[in-house]
Amino acid sequence: MNKYLIMNAKEVLQKKVGVIIPVYFPVGGDDSGAAELLRDTVYSYVDLLDNPSHVCLSVDGAEHGLDIARGISKECGAGLVYSQKNIGKLGGVRKGVQSLWNDEQLTYFVEVDSDGDHFANELLNLVRAAIQVQDKFQDDVLVIGTRSSKHRPMGFLRGELEELADRILLDALYYHSALSGNVLSLEYATPIEEYPDFHSGFKLFSRGSARAAFMEDPKLYGVNEDAYFRHGCEAVMTVEPLLSFARLVLVHRSTFNEQPVTTFGLLNRERMIADKIIWPCKRMHIPGKFVDQWLTNHCTRLMLNTLVPQGKSELFQIRQLVLQAFGIDTEDAEAINWGPLFV
Repeated sequence: MNKYLIMNAKEVLQKKVGVIIPVYFPVGGDDSGAAELLRDTVYSYVDLLDNPSHVCLSVDGAEHGLDIARGISKECGAGLVYSQKNIGKLGGVRKGVQSLWNDEQLTYFVEVDSDGDHFANELLNLVRAAIQVQDKFQDDVLVIGTRSSKHRPMGFLRGELEELADRILLDALYYHSALSGNVLSLEYATPIEEYPDFHSGFKLFSRGSARAAFMEDPKLYGVNEDAYFRHGCEAVMTVEPLLSFARLVLVHRSTFNEQPVTTFGLLNRERMIADKIIWPCKRMHIPGKFVDQWLTNHCTRLMLNTLVPQGKSELFQIRQLVLQAFGIDTEDAEAINWGPLFV
């Protein structure tokens, strides 16, 4: 197969790709707008595939959108699975992948958020990238649809907080690679941007990567289920494939300049960002003193700390939660020096 031909990539997309769309609607909210976006998302991906059942709606908690998802599934022929209990996005994606797993013709599995901000017409680019890298190396791959800007569509605060989590995750991966002796392959990631968009909700997994992320027993490493399944979900989907020797590939994707819908405001953001940092560092056995120093390194870098006093306070609270998880006495921990000394 000629890896450069778009028609070959389209054939792979049509026949060998499974798409999982996790579904979650908060109880008591107005679901009409989110339901419209979900329907549009599902139909746009169904149109790409020969078999509509290769698009799977996975409802995370029966009271969180099952009736809406069931109606859309019946309309277009998409698959549907659900769990009775809401545990978090990772639980939904796991259940969706597991429902498609025994279809051996599926070579790739894709997780796509249901918010209308992950454009189906760009999935082909992720597939083409996977084909090219696997043709060259025969390795498993994790392809991330990376945003050119996180601050614009998500807002300054969330953009800064995700940057913090992304940068520390990259530090942790480098640390683990150095100590384990397992080479971390980033040649298809770091040329795109300084730090990967690990927390993007648009990811393509080769079968081996999907097995590592979704088919093995959950590895909580002492964190609670919220930290693993809800807050740290994208970190889990990134770390497990990379620790199983997948190559990381980044492909630019488009986003709206403002997210169509989000549940970010419903969450305890300090707890959420702390958990995004805690689980991967626990998973890769990072000593607390390194995590502490990485927090200091990157909190001083962020423009959020110039927002006085709210920005500093937000970062301080996140740091406190992380240090507590690593058994570091936060009363004795040195204060962050909000450098640089001169500009």
